[in-house]
Amino acid sequence: MFYKYRNQWARWRFERHVRGVLDTPPIRLGGAASPTLLSQLQHKDVSMYLAAVKSFAAQLPPREVHIVDDGSLTEQDRALLRQHVPGVCFHRLVDCREPGLPTGGTWERLIAIARLSADRYAIQLDADTLTLGPLDEIAQAVREGQSFSIGTWDGQTLETTAERASTARAHLNAPRPHVQVLAESNFDAPGMPARYYIRGCSGFSGLAPGTGKLEFMLAASRVLQERLGERWSEWGSEQVMSNLLVANQPRAIVLPHPRYTDCEKMRPGETRFVHFIGTCRFRRGVYADSVRRVLLRGAA
Repeated sequence: MFYKYRNQWARWRFERHVRGVLDTPPIRLGGAASPTLLSQLQHKDVSMYLAAVKSFAAQLPPREVHIVDDGSLTEQDRALLRQHVPGVCFHRLVDCREPGLPTGGTWERLIAIARLSADRYAIQLDADTLTLGPLDEIAQAVREGQSFSIGTWDGQTLETTAERASTARAHLNAPRPHVQVLAESNFDAPGMPARYYIRGCSGFSGLAPGTGKLEFMLAASRVLQERLGERWSEWGSEQVMSNLLVANQPRAIVLPHPRYTDCEKMRPGETRFVHFIGTCRFRRGVYADSVRRVLLRGAA
């Protein structure tokens, strides 16, 4: 209960400090060679999302923007988003489902981006991210058709699924292992189509154009569903699948860390893109200060 009220207070303070984002101009769209952006969005994160998409577009204008509505966006939210994001396309959760794959969490988001990326470069952009500087690696990945994931530690590279399965099995001693560890421990199960893995974050990932992504997801999901049962539908399973999907695309890369990182590991002067995860999102006002510095030139 205390955490709930503390989080509500922190959100209120954040909204108050970054309300100037509503007075900034609409984003500028890029050309046909630019990437498509996709996000899943809820009502309470609209201001965060505007900061995320505007700071990203200032460095790398997208060709188009898609939003998966979790069902909580109001007509006022949609009107505001159309005002700030020209041509934004909204998708219903029910239209972003695939027979044979779990639902809920952010599975619909992953299914939507897998479909979009069949014929265009598509980037998943979480609402609680912020671009702080040039996105040279992203621009290069788009040009060269390299899929990417934001990583977790310095010097991280792709690993084999067999390596990750071995590592995960050493961490199964908890009474109820997290679904990510449980899934990873089964990566070498018979029938698993994946050879590589990135232990990254689905909050910022890019998929180069190409077909076969849904087929890959269905094949991997069948194996993990057989091994994990109902646990394969838990929160966190989509991140496992996103990591697998990215890693098994041709020429996949892990973005350099901590140039691209979360707010627990960001380094002033070095980090260019940050994911403000829940554990540190509103700590010491860093998030709001960063939004004001990037988009509002330090305005109070």
